[in-house]
Amino acid sequence: MVGGGYTGLWTALALKEREPSARVVLLEAATCGSGPSGRNGGFLHGYWASLASLVPLLGPEEALALARAGERVIPAVRALPDDVWLRVGGMLMVSAAPSQDRAVENAVAAAAKLDVPEQAVPLDRAQIAARVRSPVFRRGVFFPDGATVQPARLVRALRRAAIAAGVQLYEQTAMSRVLEGAVLTATGRVRAPEVVVAINAAATGWRPVARHVTNFGSYVVLTEPVPELLEELGWTGGEAILDGRMFLHYFRTTADGRVLMGSGSGPIGFRGKLDDRFTRDAPTAARAERGLRRLLPGLAAARVERAWGGPIDVSADHLPFFGTVPGSRHVHYGLGYSGHGVGPSWLGGQILASLALGLDDEWTALPLATRRVASLPPEPLKRLGGGVVRSAIMACEQADEEERRAPLPARVGAALPRVLGMQIGTR
Repeated sequence: MVGGGYTGLWTALALKEREPSARVVLLEAATCGSGPSGRNGGFLHGYWASLASLVPLLGPEEALALARAGERVIPAVRALPDDVWLRVGGMLMVSAAPSQDRAVENAVAAAAKLDVPEQAVPLDRAQIAARVRSPVFRRGVFFPDGATVQPARLVRALRRAAIAAGVQLYEQTAMSRVLEGAVLTATGRVRAPEVVVAINAAATGWRPVARHVTNFGSYVVLTEPVPELLEELGWTGGEAILDGRMFLHYFRTTADGRVLMGSGSGPIGFRGKLDDRFTRDAPTAARAERGLRRLLPGLAAARVERAWGGPIDVSADHLPFFGTVPGSRHVHYGLGYSGHGVGPSWLGGQILASLALGLDDEWTALPLATRRVASLPPEPLKRLGGGVVRSAIMACEQADEEERRAPLPARVGAALPRVLGMQIGTR
């Protein structure tokens, strides 16, 4: 195993559960969870909230199969022996501007068409206000399949579980090269009949997957504890919330009464390079705070205590993909969560464990492992094109939120989300 985040740790655990006698070695360049797995928004859910995007991409049967597989995510986290601050409060998508109404409507319509209306319950303005009061929330949809966790606690719990299961863990051991049957490091090599590369955003410059994925930056801000303000807002049910933008805002409460607000509108990567733009981009952090103040003005008095960011690996169709390197039978990979990886990484662990064990089973039959993933343009066109898309959509969303007319950006903004299919953020 290469990579000590959620994907690598879930895969290692799945391997030991299925083959207790197997020798599983996990290499991590820094410490487990030091990357995006330890610094995300902590939204834990599967794919019921994504039906409107999944059906056009996969078809109804495959979309339902994926959503039903994702129902096993929360029970898997609940089964961990450590306290990860799991709170199952469901998830809300709210419309905070006219252009976001369609996202809510599409989510409700998709669930109804597939005869699972209970998975996407429409809410009017008053019903939204009963859960969280905001003057800008127009309507919404409630997804019962939703929870929150403390992300660093989750990755540490997985680390402890892996060690207890007998996984040999080597932190501060960076991979320098992957070969068929071996992984090279600065001080030696690890020989193994099967190799799994689970480094997510750090893999975007790796040749076997580079044409299918790019990096975006996502940033969050965290307030001081404000339990009294949350009481005033009526936001006491633990719901995770996101809006209907393409570059979404995502926000949640914490166990100690804080509010986390994130924005998936950060910088775009180039040739897989992960630099300070992904961790020290003040403008994106400022956009997250502005989103907090606009969407939840009742928190105007809440002081922001922390801000941080990280890269997310965005695939061409905004779904993760798992497979075996072409020309190889024994080097496997998984990435492309597109900001939605806390829950689906458990699915990824099951898929990668099956690939490493040479199994053809329910996991390798999922569309995350079987579909053909579209390719992105080569660099520098990938970055330039991503920049154009990002700028056009952000301009449209900003104009809409400020109730200004912007004919051309509005037309671009209306078309691109349908083409790209899913929202961008790191939940």
